[in-house]
This record gives sequence, structure tokens and C-alpha cells, in this order.
Amino acid sequence: MKKIIDVLERYQDRYIELRRSLHRHPEIGLEEHNTSDIVAAKLQAWGYDVDRGMGKTGVVGTLKVGGGSKRLGLRADMDALPMQENSGKPWCSVLTGKFHGCGHDGHTTTLLYAAEYLAQTRNFDGTLHLIFQPGEELLYGGRLMLEDGLFKRYPCDAIFALHNMPGLRKGHFYFKTGAMMASSDTVHIHVKGVGGHGGIPELTVDAGLVACQIAVALQTIVSRNVTPFEPAVVTVGSIQSGEAPNIINANALLKLTIRTLNADVRQLVLKRIQEIATAQAVSFGATATLEHINGSPVLVNGAEATQFAISVAQNLFGEARVCTDAKALTGSEDFAFMLEANPNGSYLMIGAGEGADVPRVHSPAYDFDDELLLPGAAYWCELAQAYLQ
Repeated sequence: MKKIIDVLERYQDRYIELRRSLHRHPEIGLEEHNTSDIVAAKLQAWGYDVDRGMGKTGVVGTLKVGGGSKRLGLRADMDALPMQENSGKPWCSVLTGKFHGCGHDGHTTTLLYAAEYLAQTRNFDGTLHLIFQPGEELLYGGRLMLEDGLFKRYPCDAIFALHNMPGLRKGHFYFKTGAMMASSDTVHIHVKGVGGHGGIPELTVDAGLVACQIAVALQTIVSRNVTPFEPAVVTVGSIQSGEAPNIINANALLKLTIRTLNADVRQLVLKRIQEIATAQAVSFGATATLEHINGSPVLVNGAEATQFAISVAQNLFGEARVCTDAKALTGSEDFAFMLEANPNGSYLMIGAGEGADVPRVHSPAYDFDDELLLPGAAYWCELAQAYLQ
């Protein structure tokens, strides 16, 4: 560990500046052209074979050392969020309505930080694939890379990814075997009734009223259809139906997000949403049509890969800085697609600090903590060297 840390410390300031530069110039999902240019140029300069355009703006850098047969994949996400920053930092986003509110600027920088060290030292025997993924916040960028043949062109015997997490002890590492992050499904429910005058409701079928009844009825799914031993969330985040006070609207739209930590529960919840929405609509003389916008599976960490990842962290930082049974989260991550395609992998968290004054991810006041770059990069270096012995 000391050797890795000593080397990495020499150019820590350079990577802090790189991270802040990426933060100043955020790019949202599938628009990460400048970020991809930066990543590709650095990897090529260090001797990696670089493949671009997978998943539209993704980058894969490959470094083969020696004759070892093992193949390791490390993944970082690159995209920002479509929201306004108010952190007040000198390096805050220069683009209105776009900013790195989840720390992907830090994740990209951390993997590049490790990439330079691994290319310089080449203290491993095998093949290293560094996967820089676009569109994670869209929850399908990982799927796009797989559809473009990611693991067919770059087979990995094991894959790993990390995420910073405010609310957890700073600089500590968190692991969980099995389901760690929830599936995510976005569903739109289109309600069609009969519009008319607001003062003559008997001649109408009020789509807005039907939408409200559907929203209330959907809340019975978690309380009455799902076992209390399995987490599930059904959130109606938007109900849209007209603008004028004296018009009964013929159409309404509900937008839902659904989260579960079990694949069977996920299918049950989606089935019950369909049944409840259509039945409620019919009871009012309306119709409801469901549209599944997108979905990502439950993120499930493999037991063997997670135990290996834990051992690396314990050897580097000591057992006191490693949590081996972190709580599962109902947030979602599309690294789940990669783990679904290749179950021998694991997704881990690095704590970004506790306390009410530490802004959470997706908060307009959030900013990646630059003090996490060094331990994060050191972890990737040691994991790569340990796996590709």
C-alpha cells in the first residue's frame, strides 16, 4: 500500500485539477464527447489500446501485460445530471442546467488516476479492460454498451465498479453480497376519458379524477401485495391533466418510478400496476394504457467477487475502514446490466462523509470530495494487481 500511495501522491494535485475541470464542463448522458476525448487521449498516451463509440460515447482502454490469461474489467461512469448547481465552488459548472451532481467526474478521474499508475508500473500479468461508460443517469448506458458487444469484444473474468456515497464514513469502504441496489422502472400511464365543461361534469369522464384515483390505489401494492420482508417503492412523481380551472380534461398522464430489490417482486409490482390502473379506469368509464419507458435490473453482487474485493480493501486500509455488510439501497445503478451479463463482479461504495452539512448526491449543493481520489485510485491499483497476479 505504501508504495502505491507514495507514487500516487506525486501527482495528486494534477488529478484534483482534472476532476475540477471535468466538473466545470459537465456533459449529460450520451453527450459525453469532450469527456470521452479526454479519457481516450490519456489512455492512448499511456499505452492502452483504445476503442471508442461503444454505447455512442463510451471508451474502453485495454492494457495487456505478460502472458496471463485472466481478464479484469473496471468501470467508471462519465455523465452529469440535467440540473442546476448551487455549490458555490470556484470550479462549479459553467453550463446552465447541467452539473456533476452525482460524482461521476470523480469516478472517471479516479479510474484515470489508477490507469496511469498501472501503465507505468505494469505490475500485473494478464489483461486489464478499463470501461468508461456513458449515460448511467439514464439507467441504460450500460445496456447500450452491452448491446454493442462489450463483453463479446472485451471478455472479463470479473468486473468491478465503485461509487462515492455521502452519508457514509469518509474514506471507508462498503460492500454487500447479493442485492445491493434496486431495480428501476419508469412507467407512464395514459388515461383517456371524455372532456367537457367544468360546470357540467355529468356529461364527462374526468381523466384527471381517474388519474388521482389510480395514484391512490397504486399505494396499496406495497402494503397489501408485497411481503413486508421485501422492500419495494411505487412513486407517482407526476400527474398531468390540463391547465384551466373550468375544463374537465379528456386526458391525463401519470409518471411512475418503481424500485425493488428482488426480481420476482419487480415482476409482481409491474403486473399489479397494470391490473390496478386498467381496472380503476374502467370503473369510471375511462381507459388506461401503460407505457414502459425504461428499466434496469436489481444490482446483484457476486459472492466470490465481493469477498475478493473486501480482502483487497482490508489488506490496503485495515478492517476498521471496511464494512462487509452494507445496507442495500433503493437507489438504482445501471452497472446492474453488466453484473446481470457477467455475475462474477461487485459494486462497492466509498464513504464521502457523514453529517447534516454534507450534501447528498443529486443535491444542487453536492460536489465530489477530492480527498477520495487518492484512496479510490489506490484501491483500483491494488485490486488490479491482486487479481492479475
